[in-house]
Amino acid sequence: MEFLGDWRGALVCDDYSGYKALLAKGLLEVGCMAHAKRKFYELWANHRSQITEQALSHFGKLYEVEREVQASAPEQRLQAWQSQVKPVAVALHLWLKLHRQKVPDGSATAKAIDYSLKRWVALTRYLDDAVLPIDNNWAENRIRPVALGRSN
Repeated sequence: MEFLGDWRGALVCDDYSGYKALLAKGLLEVGCMAHAKRKFYELWANHRSQITEQALSHFGKLYEVEREVQASAPEQRLQAWQSQVKPVAVALHLWLKLHRQKVPDGSATAKAIDYSLKRWVALTRYLDDAVLPIDNNWAENRIRPVALGRSN
């Protein structure tokens, strides 16, 4: 809060509770799709479950279009997101809701699905605004050496 001061804008973030006070002050929450995807990837890497593999397939389609249009002008990105990504996002959302009913409460898969469902509006906010990114990986990759050095 001290660093951002009176700044107002879109904050791309995960579900860390420290951001909640900032969001309450009027910042626009934009979810990080990579954080949602990562929850499924970790399950797949550790357990190779079919359900998490299906989720990763949906996320992969979102990122496939993202890679294709990332260097495009904002209008072109928005057009691609609306025509190509939005249908995939709708399918992923339906898939999440359907499969949430099939997995036991408290399971790791349920937690991964719940994370995405709870943050769905924030996760898909980028689809309606060409200047918003799909995730905050760019920033995280730049601060990782600092964070790792601090941890060590």
